[in-house]
Amino acid sequence: MINSNPIKPKTNYRWVVLALIFIVYAVNYADRSNIGAVLPFITDEFKLTNLEAGSLASMFFLGYALCQIPAGFWMAKRGIRGMVSLSILGFSAMTWFIGLAQSAFAIKWLRLGLGMTEAPTPVGLTSTINNWFPAKEKATATGVYIASTMFAPIIVPPLVVWIALTYGWRWVFILFAIPGIFLAIIWYLFVRTKPEESRFVSQSELDYIRADNSEIAEKKVEGNIVLNPKFNTLDKFIRVKSVTPLNSASQVFKSKNIWCNTISYFMMVSILYGILTWIPSYLVNEKGFSFMKMGFVASMPFIGGFIGSIFGGWISDKVFGRRRKPTMLFTAVATIAMMLVMLNVPESTTAVAVALFSVGLFLNIGWPAFTAYPMGVADNNNYPIAISVVNSGGNLGGFVSPMMAGLLLDMTGKFDAVFSYFGICAVIGLIMILLLDEPK
Repeated sequence: MINSNPIKPKTNYRWVVLALIFIVYAVNYADRSNIGAVLPFITDEFKLTNLEAGSLASMFFLGYALCQIPAGFWMAKRGIRGMVSLSILGFSAMTWFIGLAQSAFAIKWLRLGLGMTEAPTPVGLTSTINNWFPAKEKATATGVYIASTMFAPIIVPPLVVWIALTYGWRWVFILFAIPGIFLAIIWYLFVRTKPEESRFVSQSELDYIRADNSEIAEKKVEGNIVLNPKFNTLDKFIRVKSVTPLNSASQVFKSKNIWCNTISYFMMVSILYGILTWIPSYLVNEKGFSFMKMGFVASMPFIGGFIGSIFGGWISDKVFGRRRKPTMLFTAVATIAMMLVMLNVPESTTAVAVALFSVGLFLNIGWPAFTAYPMGVADNNNYPIAISVVNSGGNLGGFVSPMMAGLLLDMTGKFDAVFSYFGICAVIGLIMILLLDEPK
């Protein structure tokens, strides 16, 4: 038997770094997601069609996708610290300018700029997790990181509606821009690219991070790791294989696993950002909720998502022994089921709230695994490139989905077509996940 890591670190600064990652990405996510709750106000002021309104949200993801891979190459070569700080300053500035915009055309292109400036942030944050955490904690840490994306939308809709009704929708963007200025400075002062470069990390914590964290349940036989026998049936189903780490950019771009992960992530992102953009309008226009009532009910998918992402990462690390596919598969299957529920949800505030909570919960149980998966197939030097490919391709779903949903609404006038579209996305995502190899 190989004991779990016996090193007892004298410092735990990696968790301080993770807390800062949580805060930075929560602000990042608030600045991109506030458009959903503001959209009814903007649509009314500028007299937009659903397709035009959807394009305001979608333009962010075009810029976001275009700049992810360049950011990954830059960070792989130059490090993370400075780029993340510049990214935080950049997206805060773009958020501010949206608040000053006087036309829907200006908002559309500023949303493109917001996406371009936000793009380096998730690459930098996930690469920081990859550098700062041992293998057995990576998905747990990633779950906390993903939870920040759910924490922001919990508080954003009611806060945005209150600000918009009290001061006008432009003040939403002006006020949301302020926290990033301080966070950019804090990140630059307190976070380094690698823990070896930080004066706050003890040698024992560094040894703990870099040690081989084999699970107690694993054992060595003739130099090879034999996986826990209790997972034999599961391992056959999820296609556990020995995978040579991708150690060059060309290998990353040729990897079947990276592309299957990217396509499945594209489908899941399509669902998430489609919901993020259109649920407020769904509640106001189809369910007849007041703006204040909408603000609270629209938070339900993200309360569920916050819980799901936290426990999803822990389940992947602790229950399934760092296997990523089980939670990914669960998310795809459960999301298909929840889209069927949304097509038949009763006309009841409680029923709608519970259904939306469940959508967020199930969608996000597997969410950390999509980000943690490339950590198992690429080496540390090339992980920024691998995750930038996954994020770039995946987040194109955020570009396509809001516009597609808006087009379906213009064509049918009903959200049934939108939820059917999301269900089809989940089915395709499930197929792509099944094609992935689970790295041993």
